[in-house]
Amino acid sequence: MRILIVGAGGVGSAAVAVAARRTFFDTVVVADREPERAANAVAGHGDRFTAATVDASSAAAVAALCREHRITHVLNAVDPRFVMPIFDGAFAAGADYLDMAMSLSRPHPDQPYELPGVKLGDDQFAAANQWADAGRLALVGIGVEPGLADVFARYAADELFSEIDEVGIRDGSNLIVEGYDFAPSFSIWTTIEECLNPPVIWERGRGWFTTEPFSEPEVFDFPGGIGPVECVNVEHEEVLLVPRWVPAKRVTFKYGLGAEFIEVLKTLHKLGLDSTSPVPVRGQNVSPRDVVAACLPDPATLGRRMSGKTCAGTYVTGTGKDGNPRRVYLHHVVDNEWSMNEYGHQAVVWQTAINPIVALELLATGAWGGVGVLGPEALPPKPFLDLLTAYGSPWGIQEK
Repeated sequence: MRILIVGAGGVGSAAVAVAARRTFFDTVVVADREPERAANAVAGHGDRFTAATVDASSAAAVAALCREHRITHVLNAVDPRFVMPIFDGAFAAGADYLDMAMSLSRPHPDQPYELPGVKLGDDQFAAANQWADAGRLALVGIGVEPGLADVFARYAADELFSEIDEVGIRDGSNLIVEGYDFAPSFSIWTTIEECLNPPVIWERGRGWFTTEPFSEPEVFDFPGGIGPVECVNVEHEEVLLVPRWVPAKRVTFKYGLGAEFIEVLKTLHKLGLDSTSPVPVRGQNVSPRDVVAACLPDPATLGRRMSGKTCAGTYVTGTGKDGNPRRVYLHHVVDNEWSMNEYGHQAVVWQTAINPIVALELLATGAWGGVGVLGPEALPPKPFLDLLTAYGSPWGIQEK
């Protein structure tokens, strides 16, 4: 297996640190638009790792790099505006593809808070037959959320429930960044995209529909000492993936943002600073969202200032295998102090990065496989969860 990781930011660099401890691949090429960042990501990890430069907005550039290094699998570790050129570039070069965020949505032009327009991943699923006919696999949404959360949903359907009422992804943390009043622990570009777009919900008999941002607040009690966190609806890939393969009556995603974070996002929206459309500034055209991102610290650099834990998981309600009502939260908790000491990467990016490396190893061994455009819940969950535990990162089940 010869892997190309596109993007040497927080998640891409953490993926290198995880992969360096495994033996299932021959080569990893880490490519970024900034040569120094790619070089830093591979430094000290041995001669199986090589740095390169690439323009991720160019499918032709991605394909050329794949051909140059005889790449078999492309892992997309940049923000979702680059999904389609990397997706298309991998296909053109004859490589399989994995990502941790899917192609971007576009709100319904007339009823954005009632009906979905172009949904997350629609552009990729439109190419599913093309990938299947070529005998190739695009494994989409294989980070932590989406990714591990989807694996949990499939595991619950296979092992724990005879009928599922709701699959509800719930994400929360008690992370604190010392020295900053506002410092997101993940890409602000991606955070704005998923939090300010209309959230999507799926219901049996109704299909996908949308609501206002930050709707349906609820307090969810997270394990690992995190405790109660208010969670709200945001747009996320699991709601677009889980119903395709997991039988449930309802699928939701709620994120524990906190009141201050929500107010900042609302203010950015009011000022137009969430926009990706360039505006003229002193003779230059710049995207307001890119300016916001440039003004905030790089999440990859915050690890030593962070403390606390982050939790990703899937809350499933319904009827258990014994015929009785059941509520469980399948979860994965990462302590920032542990991830920094063990891998040198902060908890949020490390928790995202470990899952595609687990998936790549399963593909290398044949424990996972398939063709077309597939989500994680299309594949057997137990090999994934067993290997995740073998990586030294156990998961848990909490009865609710």
